[in-house]
Amino acid sequence: MTIPDDERRDDGGDAQHQRPRVVPGARKDTMMRVDYRRIFPEAAQAMGGLEQAVRDSSLEPALLELVRMRASQLNGCAYCLDMHSKDARARGESEQRLYVLSAWQEAPFYSERERAALAWCEALTLLGQSGAPDDVYERLAAQFDEQQIVALTLAIVAINGWNRFAVGLRPAVGDYVSPHDREHVAPGHPAGG
Repeated sequence: MTIPDDERRDDGGDAQHQRPRVVPGARKDTMMRVDYRRIFPEAAQAMGGLEQAVRDSSLEPALLELVRMRASQLNGCAYCLDMHSKDARARGESEQRLYVLSAWQEAPFYSERERAALAWCEALTLLGQSGAPDDVYERLAAQFDEQQIVALTLAIVAINGWNRFAVGLRPAVGDYVSPHDREHVAPGHPAGG
């Protein structure tokens, strides 16, 4: 991680030609630490089971992508942000809504249902700080039935789990191709039609 030019110390030199400072503890490489899917495939299958239960629910795929992205933003998970931004775009999500997702509370682009889901996502992702407050739950219950609340909670549990796999074990970021993106799916791939 480097410090942007506008945050560097001005010592009279040309900011564009200064060497960037490295932040202590920043990621130095992109090599995967452990290929968890190969080493423990049962774990990946179990996580996949959580995802399937969520997909089988009545929750809208677009809403789920927003929730997955918001949790991934909060957790600093580049791998999952890459994946879910591509999935959201392939499903028709606007770039504008993805760009301002981290400031969803101030942006006019989200429905009350989406706002309730995003607030619940933040409360559960930051559980140690928030404790899942009653007012956030009441807002959620006004927009979702009980089965949907359970499914949404499970989606948040799942993405937080995937975030911990990806941040901790560091799979390569950037190569993901959404199976929903028909323009970029390899011929013969089941999503390619």
